[in-house]
Amino acid sequence: MISLAKALRVGRGDVVSFVGGGGKTTSVFRLAAELSAAGLRVVSTTTTHISQEQVRMAPVSITLDEIDQLTTRLDQFGHCLMIGPPDGKGRVFGASSELVAALHARPDVDVVLVEADGSRSLPFKAPGQHEPVVPETTTVLCPIAGINSIGRPLDEAHVHRPELAAALAQQQLGTSITPQTLGRVLTHPQGGAKQCPEGARLVPMLNKADTDEAISYAEESAASMLAHASVDTVIISTMTQDLPVRQAWAHTAGIVPAAGNATCYREAARAALDAGLDPVIAVLSYQAEKVIAALAGLPVQLVCNQDLEALPVNTGAAVFLPAGQPFFTAEIIGALIRAHRQSFAPACVPVCEGIRGNPVLFDKSIFRELRELRCDAGERELLEKYCNDIVTVPADRRVLLDIDTPEEYERQKIKAGSP
Repeated sequence: MISLAKALRVGRGDVVSFVGGGGKTTSVFRLAAELSAAGLRVVSTTTTHISQEQVRMAPVSITLDEIDQLTTRLDQFGHCLMIGPPDGKGRVFGASSELVAALHARPDVDVVLVEADGSRSLPFKAPGQHEPVVPETTTVLCPIAGINSIGRPLDEAHVHRPELAAALAQQQLGTSITPQTLGRVLTHPQGGAKQCPEGARLVPMLNKADTDEAISYAEESAASMLAHASVDTVIISTMTQDLPVRQAWAHTAGIVPAAGNATCYREAARAALDAGLDPVIAVLSYQAEKVIAALAGLPVQLVCNQDLEALPVNTGAAVFLPAGQPFFTAEIIGALIRAHRQSFAPACVPVCEGIRGNPVLFDKSIFRELRELRCDAGERELLEKYCNDIVTVPADRRVLLDIDTPEEYERQKIKAGSP
């Protein structure tokens, strides 16, 4: 299980806007509690309206006329809800997008959290013409849907604006909501991604994954959403747990570092492709021509230097697959990816008989440190630095085999057939 702040990769300077249905308010206050507990100063608000009951969920609130008290309240509580005047219907208005920008610019505010639309307390919705009201300063847009809507009819009893949701999902009104329904609506530019500011990260959240069946549905939906390049991460959550995120799906790349033996490059690249890593990058060495020939026909990106800058900006993790150790399989790579989804650990490593092997998955949070490395010894030092946070995955002896020559590769290839 993972904290919401870790899964969203939220830190100082972020503005996170929540849209959709199925747990926006709960998510805002849970995230605010996590961030303030970590020492950050958080202001939450809405660009529409919230109920008086929801206002009471905050540790403290102030009105727009009391903004001069904000610094003191943040000093006392770490998290303050900013609200506007009553709307005459038992609710209160919130802040304008301009005020959100002003809050974001204040030196005494670290993070701003925004509930940017309403859903009539239903677990699934499509935005109306006037919705959502996403501030331009938003750095993370999080569209939410409740997994408990799956299997229910796509109608007014279960969906806010079902006719719009049906159009976005390309299915008939009244038909059953499926994992694909949620995926299509949450990622659609007129659905969950509507008004997503340029440069903001799109992080759909599938909430209320309280059972094994719900998690299975959520995984199916997450896989379909992560196929979109516009999606940064997909979160599967349940707010009933102290650590609410059950899984966080990230785009995972494969990198085959430069090595002396071109013979093994193709096997390493094929394992990466079979595991669904995207993109797969092969780093050319002094045997560049042999490597290029060995990789002929494979959809692999070739680069001259091992530079993580070559990765797409939405890459959340990268698996390093040394060509000198080519006998790891798509299965072990898949196990590393699953371990990362459940932990967002800085590194996930296969282990055989107590010995760490290859390949190794590194999380985006330590990419900067990886860029500064110039050798395998440096990577080992980095693993030692994070040794208390690393997640290990059981593996067989193939993750330990090291190949130096084509002849050794052929000999070990026969042996590696059985663990």
